[in-house]
Amino acid sequence: MQDTKLLIGQTLGFAGDPFAEGPGAARHAARGGVLVQGGRIAALGDPATLQAAHPNAVVHDYGEALISAGFVDAHIHFPQTGIIASWGKRLIDWLNEYTFPEEARFGDPAHARAVAETCLDLMLAHGTTTACSFATIHPESVDAFFTAAQARGMRALAGKTCMDRNAPDDLRDTAQLAYDQSQALIARWQGVGRLGYVITPRFAPTSTPAQLSALGALWAEHPDLLMQTHLSEQAEEIAWVQRLFPQARDYLDVYEAHGLLGPGAVFGHAIHLTARERARLREVGAALVHCPTSNAFIGSGLFDLAGLKGAGQRVGLASDIGGGSSFSMLRTMAGAYEIAQLRGQAVHPAQLWWLATAGSASALGLGGQVGNLAVGMEADLVVIDLASTPAIAQRAARARDIWEALFPTIMMGDERAIVATWVAGRPVHRRAG
Repeated sequence: MQDTKLLIGQTLGFAGDPFAEGPGAARHAARGGVLVQGGRIAALGDPATLQAAHPNAVVHDYGEALISAGFVDAHIHFPQTGIIASWGKRLIDWLNEYTFPEEARFGDPAHARAVAETCLDLMLAHGTTTACSFATIHPESVDAFFTAAQARGMRALAGKTCMDRNAPDDLRDTAQLAYDQSQALIARWQGVGRLGYVITPRFAPTSTPAQLSALGALWAEHPDLLMQTHLSEQAEEIAWVQRLFPQARDYLDVYEAHGLLGPGAVFGHAIHLTARERARLREVGAALVHCPTSNAFIGSGLFDLAGLKGAGQRVGLASDIGGGSSFSMLRTMAGAYEIAQLRGQAVHPAQLWWLATAGSASALGLGGQVGNLAVGMEADLVVIDLASTPAIAQRAARARDIWEALFPTIMMGDERAIVATWVAGRPVHRRAG
């Protein structure tokens, strides 16, 4: 078969959730093969055996590099690409000082297109093959993101960000316009290629009750879609929500009262949850997305990763660019480890890698499609150099097992560690040199 490829190297996948089952849930081969046909993983196993069975396969031998599922970034703001690493603000200040002025530019299709292409190219260079993004209120921004993702063959999720209060005049829509434009975008993009639409109220403070209800009604009409928003990121934000919605029991109750809570809900941050909110989130099967570099960068707080996973909560991992300070899911894993340490929780490398791949895919309802090395999965892959810098190489040389070899790359790695990124069975990025 002409499109058959055989990737050879170390391989790493998962047979289960290492938070529940321990590191033994991982499946590592020191010398493994990944057979790719028709954009999917057709077989895994001994390279010589696979090559003998498929003598016409094009071989890509990556030596001692590690082949994994590509990273899945479960919460980004692609319009904030240009303002990443902007100095010195808390959440509300960040929105007013940086985010809103930047997002106002995305009614210009050319600008939206240029930023979307830059963002996705940077993500691919860092090994991220799937992303779930907020756009802006402008339908043009959604069109730009999906067009760029489609051109690269990526599996991608996004939605028009809806806001009808507490935002500048040029970034407000209305309840009806949010509904109508989202409905039109669903018709245009949902299920086209590898794309999926996500219903997207920014967060409770920037939507009136009428708009939240309109989006809740839209979700009821399209229950198979995801709904993404923010929840309990900073203390000031929570107090603001209490003032705006005094009848609500808590922040989560605002969303539930307007039809915006269910198994397809994906809540970014979720740091300062009450006991009732934690119980209710688990009960309905909603997903939470941990954004460690963002939480540290704007001083939001310490996500309770071990506690939430220990209670059976669905959790993904995200860069949250541009509040997050890196496009790298390696750096994001390192941030998750560091924040957990501040809570007295030591997260195992297997758990970190699972969060950035299979865990995030599951949080986005994509667990059967991407995020793992398994037969039948879409062949979105990343190839990792475990000795990409002298500092990493000298530490990895002392490793006694795969986790000691991998952990220095998690903690110190960057785009130099990305040997290659594959999307739907095609190499779309190769490291220079």
